[in-house]
Amino acid sequence: MVVMWNIILPLMALLVAVFFLGLSRKVTARIQRRHGPPIYQPVIDIVKLFSQDEHVSHGVLFDLGILMALGGSLVTVLFIPAGGIHPLSSSGDLIVVIYLMLISPLGMALAAGASANPNASIGVSRKLIMAFGYEVPFLLAMLTVMMHLNTTSLLEITQSQQGSLLNWGLIRWPIPLIATFLILPAMLGIRPFDVVTAPQEISSGPLVEFGGKYLAIAELQSALHIYIVIALFVDLFLGGGANIGTFLIKVLFVFLLGIFINAVFPRFRIDQGLRYCLKWPTLIALIGLILVLIIGS
Repeated sequence: MVVMWNIILPLMALLVAVFFLGLSRKVTARIQRRHGPPIYQPVIDIVKLFSQDEHVSHGVLFDLGILMALGGSLVTVLFIPAGGIHPLSSSGDLIVVIYLMLISPLGMALAAGASANPNASIGVSRKLIMAFGYEVPFLLAMLTVMMHLNTTSLLEITQSQQGSLLNWGLIRWPIPLIATFLILPAMLGIRPFDVVTAPQEISSGPLVEFGGKYLAIAELQSALHIYIVIALFVDLFLGGGANIGTFLIKVLFVFLLGIFINAVFPRFRIDQGLRYCLKWPTLIALIGLILVLIIGS
């Protein structure tokens, strides 16, 4: 049964991630008073990209880096409980998930660096800078939750929120919730923090040399990363889900909030984004950690 879920869960996450791509374009268009493409447009785009012949490669590192990025996201999905489905959650804890989430950016950085395009290098450097900015408050918020429950197990954290709305992290630890929500757009890479790709400035950054199958894999990895971040947020603060349906509804709700933010905010400069992450979110997360140390669990 576990082996079956090891296959089904990543496939389900990929389908949800691709659906989110189409939904994002549609909702953004409607907010901006446009009709927008059909929701299934990303499926057409991905199939078209995979069907194209790709004759340009920048070496083995370029090829393996993009596969490493997608593979890292697929493995991470297995460690995140999804509405009672958790094939590998008992084999690792929240710290393992945080480390696994670093594999995909590392793979993208290796592939982009191998392309030797200056725009790709700029995008990678921006990604590292932004990661430094949001990882500090994120780790402080996660440490607060782990100390509150005296466990590092993501599965135990999720299960501790079952039974009642009052058990949700939304109620039990609101300060880490606020800090994490403030940096959620930065973790998702959406406006006002879409400085890594920034098509008008650096021609999509790390993706500038990708085409055909490479671009299709990069798009799948990017969509899967969005699912992973939101799923982790739901498990930590919104009670996870009693079943897969409830879990996906919560994921969809948080995703729609992200779309609304993305549609109405302009882009930060890289220095503004870094300053923002290291200011209020970090201060709020630090206050939450100090309160847990003083009051205890």
